[in-house]
Amino acid sequence: MSDDPEPFFAPPPFDAVAARATLARALRELRLVERGGAFELDGRPVARARVDGATLRLELARGAARSPQWESAAATDHAQLRRFIDDLKKRVARWSDGRDD
Repeated sequence: MSDDPEPFFAPPPFDAVAARATLARALRELRLVERGGAFELDGRPVARARVDGATLRLELARGAARSPQWESAAATDHAQLRRFIDDLKKRVARWSDGRDD
């Protein structure tokens, strides 16, 4: 037995493929449509996600536009994925209200 204490609770390992499926499910609940590798709001791309090994590469539009500027992010654990989804929910709500600040 080693001197290091065993962790009482270890989170499940991050599976980027399963995380992308979770992301797609969450975005469908926001009424976003997946088309051509991007998730769209009223025909305008607002998010993209791709699996890159054990990392989920994410891109989020700065504004809802036909040709948006993208902000890059990456998720390597479930907490980062939840933060991305929460941020996207706020932006979608703002864009749906007609604000683009």
